Amino acid sequence: MEKLKVLIVQNYIFFPTKLHNFLLLGSVTKLKRIRLEHVSIPPFAVTSVKLEILQKITLYMCNISQVFSTSTILVSESLPNIMEINIEYSNDLTEFPVEICLLTKLKKLSIINCHNLISLPNEIGKLVNLEVLRLVSCIELLELPNTIGGLCHLSILDISECLEIERLPERDRRAAESKAAPYDGLLKQLCFAIINHEP
Repeated sequence: MEKLKVLIVQNYIFFPTKLHNFLLLGSVTKLKRIRLEHVSIPPFAVTSVKLEILQKITLYMCNISQVFSTSTILVSESLPNIMEINIEYSNDLTEFPVEICLLTKLKKLSIINCHNLISLPNEIGKLVNLEVLRLVSCIELLELPNTIGGLCHLSILDISECLEIERLPERDRRAAESKAAPYDGLLKQLCFAIINHEP
């Protein structure tokens, strides 16, 4: 176990299986990637263990509820080097976990087919190194926080099939002057995504 770098847990039965003993992952010192499929993750699971070199976590068809909520450890301390988070088909995700906004090294965030997600917090603007934000088929999502317009490094914003979103956040002046992510290029990618996913 001490050499384990990638952990994949898949559940093939109809109902999500409850994941136990999440604390054991704290003893796996080289773990860089985790993929969990169709499992129910206990509240506070992530913030009860330090995964100091974990870089990517994917949660597919998982019940995540309060998985990122703070318990004994801040999420920024339990996942200090996380760079990519993917959440797909999580039916119990109605509000984006604000705790994720403390993960300032995060570069890629994907929320896909989470049909009950209704809002994103203003704190998402604290993800200062975010380069890719995918919000695909989040059909109940009504709007994007204006703070997204201040993300200087954001180069891809995919809102495909988010049919309720009617306007884009205005680009913050500092972000507009940044050479890292020209807003014109971002808008072109957005238009391409919208045009190619019209009903």
